[in-house]
Amino acid sequence: MERVTLEDIKQARENIKDVVLKTEILENIRLSEKTGAKVYYKCENLQRTGSFKVRGACNKIATLSDEEKAAGVIASSAGNHAQGVALGAKAAGIKATICMPANAPVSKVAATKNYGANVVLNGVVYDDAYAKALELQKETGATFLDPFNDKYVIAGQGTIGLEIFEQLDGDVDTVIVPIGGGGIIAGIATALKALNPKIKVIGVQTCNIPSMKVSFDAKKVTSAFNDITIADGIAVKTPGDLTFDIISKTVDEIITVTEEEIAEAILFMMENQKIVSEGAGAVSTAAILSGKYKPANGEKVVCVVSGGNVDINTLYRIMSVALKAEGRRITIVAELPDVPGSLAKVLNIIAENGGNILNMNQDKLAAGKYLKKQTVEATIETTGFEVINLMKSQFIEAGIKVEFI
Repeated sequence: MERVTLEDIKQARENIKDVVLKTEILENIRLSEKTGAKVYYKCENLQRTGSFKVRGACNKIATLSDEEKAAGVIASSAGNHAQGVALGAKAAGIKATICMPANAPVSKVAATKNYGANVVLNGVVYDDAYAKALELQKETGATFLDPFNDKYVIAGQGTIGLEIFEQLDGDVDTVIVPIGGGGIIAGIATALKALNPKIKVIGVQTCNIPSMKVSFDAKKVTSAFNDITIADGIAVKTPGDLTFDIISKTVDEIITVTEEEIAEAILFMMENQKIVSEGAGAVSTAAILSGKYKPANGEKVVCVVSGGNVDINTLYRIMSVALKAEGRRITIVAELPDVPGSLAKVLNIIAENGGNILNMNQDKLAAGKYLKKQTVEATIETTGFEVINLMKSQFIEAGIKVEFI
């Protein structure tokens, strides 16, 4: 098994210094106040291509021979590695083909094409795109650039660890990192543990695809897939053997978070830090917000925001889920007598509690088998569950049958 060392990571920083940005570290004051810790964001969403992936991709390309460059490169990606490879290939003047899942965000597909790469869509998760890339690699003879299970890619991602340590003058207790195939956390953990073995490194995955968590617990590489995820950047069914080997030796704990918790984290980051994060980039925040990682008072914690390449249509749907989860948006279905004043009673209760109706549909036929009845459906903005509970009580007192969905 290949080893990745601190010297490899320092060399990677030298290799990519002309292409990659040194991203900011920002304190999230609200999260610090909420936890009693000092919580920072390492903002790789502000990196070139909108993701950390450009670090590993450019470092790998920098190590290719002239013969390998002439044959071109091929890669598989959920979207962010695609853009990193495309940018790195363009800068090196070589041809790139990228295989992506067919359901990859439109914005990531378009951005990859804009960097000059040829894009091939296949399957629904990263592993499907990976299989297609290997097939095309055999046909074309291009050099395959693995998105995570590669020494040079891991070393490139490890430059994030160097930056975190230096930007905080070594004063960091814990770093929380998203995990898909494991490249970013393997690199960061290698760097940080070499610089200070006492620094904790915590990984986070989605409950829907907890492949590294399952592997970590089983002490062997294991596939896992429960459902699709809004965190498409970490939708990897089978982690790498190299990344697993590093993670099993250097990572302290792996946490899983739900889709709803990820959606709430994205909303929290937008409202409290003015940061747009994709699902994968928000899992580190979700780990803290959900209480699944509870930092100690005064603990200095860095949440790695791995990327910000979220499709606008997807973001709209995510916001709807998050607002509902926080009780700030609710849909009601009321069954009313078809007599004058029935609808007014419903509207008055909503208005008295400060509810704002976003849309409403009244249908006298929707009550079906009941004569002289009507159904009203309304989506309402509220300030939280306290208001929703007040409305529920008042509907009951008024004798109005209402379902909250």
